[in-house]
Amino acid sequence: MTPTASRGSADTGRLILHSLRCIGHAGVARLAAATGMPEPVVETKLIALSVNGLVTHSSGDFGGWGLTDAGRVLNAEQIAYELDTTKTGDAVTTAYHRFLPLNSEMLDLCTAWQMRPAHGIVTANDHTDPEYDARVLDRLTDLDTRAQIVCAHLSAALPRFRRYGLRLADALARARAGEPDYVATDTSSYHTVWFQLHEDLLVTLGILRF
Repeated sequence: MTPTASRGSADTGRLILHSLRCIGHAGVARLAAATGMPEPVVETKLIALSVNGLVTHSSGDFGGWGLTDAGRVLNAEQIAYELDTTKTGDAVTTAYHRFLPLNSEMLDLCTAWQMRPAHGIVTANDHTDPEYDARVLDRLTDLDTRAQIVCAHLSAALPRFRRYGLRLADALARARAGEPDYVATDTSSYHTVWFQLHEDLLVTLGILRF
């Protein structure tokens, strides 16, 4: 194996480990969507990581791949080494502080999408009022414009962040095209990808989630 191939394989393994750290338990298809890798590549790498005791697989309806304790420790070491060698800690920290006010806005938008006022009371949004949904989607579109700037800054610092901007844009496009689950319900929804981005920022910077 050439050095280039070896490095590429190692980079693939690091990205999958880190994606599992940010997503939690996940199947091959979900990891492929998160990483942008073909499913066969993801599956092959997961098996290799499993042999090395870094990931484990559980079966059943809610099964999937997840990190072992050893995998979690290795991922933390890899991320710390990445920040140290790339000298990008300040850039990621700056992007994180720009992300925080957007995060509060995102939480409010998700609440507005799931619940809406009707006749003086707040009820579950059954998505039968297209004008109401359109207003929320317009607000989400505005938020995404600003979020994409943060994602661009993160991508410039660490290219592995590039997938978030693409995935957020795809989820928004699908929601605006008439697939409401892509706002906050689907495993590839805007809210789900947003949560993973938030988790990635926290993990990268070594900040505990409260």
